[in-house]
Amino acid sequence: MTPLSTEQLLEIDRQHVWHPYASMTKALPQYVVTSTDGVRITLSDGRELIDGMASWWSAIHGYNHPVLTQALQSQCEKMSHVMFGGLTHEPAARLAKQLVDITPEGLQKVFLSDSGSVAVEVAIKMAIQYWHASGLPKKQRILSLRCGYHGDTFAAMSVCDPVTGMHELFNAVLPQQLFADAPQCGFNDDWDETDIESLATQLTQHQDHIAAVILEPIVQGAGGMRFYSPKYLKRVRQLCDQHQVLLICDEIATGFGRTGKLFACEHAGISPDILCLGKALTGGTMSLAATLTTEQVSRTICNANPGVFMHGPTFMGNPLACSVASASIELLLNSPWQQRISQLEKGLQTGLAPARQLEHVAEVRILGGIGVIEMTSPVRMQEITEAFVERGIWVRPFGKLVYLMPPYVISPHDLKQLTSALVDVITNPAFLQNE
Repeated sequence: MTPLSTEQLLEIDRQHVWHPYASMTKALPQYVVTSTDGVRITLSDGRELIDGMASWWSAIHGYNHPVLTQALQSQCEKMSHVMFGGLTHEPAARLAKQLVDITPEGLQKVFLSDSGSVAVEVAIKMAIQYWHASGLPKKQRILSLRCGYHGDTFAAMSVCDPVTGMHELFNAVLPQQLFADAPQCGFNDDWDETDIESLATQLTQHQDHIAAVILEPIVQGAGGMRFYSPKYLKRVRQLCDQHQVLLICDEIATGFGRTGKLFACEHAGISPDILCLGKALTGGTMSLAATLTTEQVSRTICNANPGVFMHGPTFMGNPLACSVASASIELLLNSPWQQRISQLEKGLQTGLAPARQLEHVAEVRILGGIGVIEMTSPVRMQEITEAFVERGIWVRPFGKLVYLMPPYVISPHDLKQLTSALVDVITNPAFLQNE
């Protein structure tokens, strides 16, 4: 196959390739990547960028890690894929056992799927089918949080914040869910019981119709990059039990150590009824997601008509993805990941601190391996991205938020270079839309 030149590639891209959240008529410039290694992305013109995004929060070990590459190569020589209906294999069984062993207590059943959005769809279907099997078919609505984000498929969109969740256009055709106010107590704030009143009121008024509460534990991601109190999460668990409502925790962004705990639920010492995982599950190597649930939920579903859970993706349990996920989990658990996250948090605190002095910065917040600078106005995406690339870093802001989620393996030197370049760029208020 004849390689494409950079110009040919870009022309095909402009004519035919639709990128995520992008226009085909006013497309932003695309940067051609020729290779990746460690925490660096190499462009076709030879420039190297330090990746501050870990490939949308997933490449926690960096790129081209030899352990993950070997897992893929070894499995590919045996079997790249086989249908999961009526057949099983070692990579899926091994991964399922690993996930049961490391996730919060009580989660015993693992449903594998292709992406985070699908994992959320599966979770919502599980909750609704559970209550139908329990003889309570009216319990079919989901209670979500303002400023939450759970994915881009239809059921997932319906539980995203109708405004900040980026799906306002579809509100009229989405299932109409319930929403409670977003938590206001920050991660380290003193607890204020009034913070839970909105959710408690919704549960009291609609408990006969609510199948589950869904939330992102501790960190609300693409809906606002907000960090909230573990006490809030603990109270949600108590209220769900009190009102006979399932709790779905979406740890697609927070799972596998990003917040300083292996799973963000651990900050509150709680376990959900259903848990969604994705992104870092394979170390950013392949698309894979998982939805875990309890013995009670699975048994109830399977002991009632139709006797099975009604979902089945074609590529469910893909052996390549399962193999690399198992290798990624072992790599993480055998590494000093807690120390790395602690060092990453300190580096982000130090490196982003100068931004606090800027008049056009509303807030700087850091938790674990997440650093967020909230601007007073939305940024100019094309201009600020170009400025970041010129400074040798890859950062992908959205709205008012300029944030970092680097690979865990980033060196102190690279982290300092990343944060310094980012702060230098945002110091110029011309990159804000109102300037």
